[in-house]
Amino acid sequence: MSALTTFKGKAKRLDDIDLPRIGRLIGVTEDEIHAVIDVETAGGGFDAQGRPKMLFEPHIFYRELGEAKRRIAENAGLAYPRWGQKSYPADSYPRLAQAMKIDRPAALRSCSWGLGQIMGFNCKPAGYATAEEMVADFLDDEDRHLKAMVRFIISEGLDDDLRRHDWSGFARGYNGAGYAKHGYHTKLAEAYAKWAKIPDTPCVPCDGAA
Repeated sequence: MSALTTFKGKAKRLDDIDLPRIGRLIGVTEDEIHAVIDVETAGGGFDAQGRPKMLFEPHIFYRELGEAKRRIAENAGLAYPRWGQKSYPADSYPRLAQAMKIDRPAALRSCSWGLGQIMGFNCKPAGYATAEEMVADFLDDEDRHLKAMVRFIISEGLDDDLRRHDWSGFARGYNGAGYAKHGYHTKLAEAYAKWAKIPDTPCVPCDGAA
C-alpha cells in the first residue's frame, strides 16, 4: 500500500536539540522557530492519527486545475474560486482523497503540510522537486518538516525579517497579503514573547550542524 494512501510513516517528533540546531542555520534561536511553529500548527506536525497535519484548500485546487477537471471538482464541492466561501471540515484527509482521484499532483499542491504548514505548490523553495516528494518525506520525522520550513524561509528572503523580529514583514511573506486580517503578526509576536522567557535548550554540538 502506498504511503500516500494512508499518509502514515514513523511520525517521529522533534528532539529538543533540533530547534536551536536548525534555527542556527538562519541566525535565530529556538524562540523564533517556536513562534512560527506555534502559530502554524500549535506546536505539532502530526495529527492524532500520526499523519502530517494538513489543510486542503479548495480555492487553491480550483486554481491548480484545468477547466475540465475544475468543473468536476466544483460539482463535487472540492473547488471554488475564492477563499472563505465555505468552512473547513475537522479532518481534511477525506476531502484530499477525493481530490486526488481527480488530479493527484494538483490535490497535493493544494494543501498546507506539516509543522510549518508549507503549501504543496511551494515544494520547490522548500527543497523538493514535487509536492508528492515533499509529503512523502514528511511522513517520518518532524525534523524534515523543520528543515523544509527553514529552506522556504531562506528562499523567500524572510530570514532577515525573522532575525529582526519584523513580524508584519515575516507574516506578509509567509502567510500572504491577508495576514493582518487574521492577526498572524500579533500571534507571532505573542508566541515569541512567551518563548523568550523560557530558558533555551543547550546547543553544544550546533556549530556547523545542518
